Amino acid sequence: MQRISIDPITRLEGHGKIDIFLNDEGEVANAYFQIPELRGFEKFCVGRQAEDMPNLTDRICGVCPEAHHMASSKALDALFHVEPPPTAKKLRELMYSLFYATDHTTHFYALGAPDFIVGPEAPVAERNILGVIQKVGMDVAGKVLKMRRDGHNLIMLMSGRRVQPNWGLPGGVSRGITEEQRREIEARGREAIDFALFSLQAFRDIVLGNQAYVDLILGDVYTHHTYSMGMVDAQNKVNFYDGLVRVVDPDGKEFVKYAPREYLDVLAEHVEPWSYLKFPYLKKVGWKGLVDGKD
Repeated sequence: MQRISIDPITRLEGHGKIDIFLNDEGEVANAYFQIPELRGFEKFCVGRQAEDMPNLTDRICGVCPEAHHMASSKALDALFHVEPPPTAKKLRELMYSLFYATDHTTHFYALGAPDFIVGPEAPVAERNILGVIQKVGMDVAGKVLKMRRDGHNLIMLMSGRRVQPNWGLPGGVSRGITEEQRREIEARGREAIDFALFSLQAFRDIVLGNQAYVDLILGDVYTHHTYSMGMVDAQNKVNFYDGLVRVVDPDGKEFVKYAPREYLDVLAEHVEPWSYLKFPYLKKVGWKGLVDGKD
């Protein structure tokens, strides 16, 4: 059996590799996406003060630290049985929105675009951020860099740091914003809406406008019939900061809806010997392996 290793794989936060095993006919027998590094956060957080968690867990990732920071801050709310006042909640939601826009700019243009915009048929050496700039032009590249710069500057304005904030507290946050800062955030936010509309149009023109791309995306290679999970409000509309976690089955039918504190009642985590990555699964379904469908 022949083995093909892609090590390391890039365009992700952390370390990863892919091992592909071919049978005697040269067809893929097995493929493994492996995370070879032990992060160890669960272990070195044991014995630390609960209030340390927002500043420890946001070190998990340098791309999305605000998400871990916010999750830990909300866990402290529950632990201390405190509800943030309206102003603190609005500030948290504002911070998360800043993170969401900045993070998605990074993912779309730096991590996803080399494949989608430059194209899967392009030479490997061109499928990177420089290839994206060459494809869309320097004017667009300038807009992308400005969006990321503005986002990180606003995150620092609110939390004191561009990356890995030191801000969340049980029941609130450590600092507010002035009226002048609020106006600055609003101005940059309106620019971000224009940038988002531009990005959507670029995706329509370059990706959806190319039938070969569409066929590839909708083909068997990238189509998986799985359960989907996300946080929603009382109207089942997406909510990034607060709400219930809703799970729908491969047919789109609601399977379960639960509060975050009920995580361990609904989900369990499976471990495979070939990766440090954990595989969460629905307890009512059980672990059936890496297969598509309702099972």
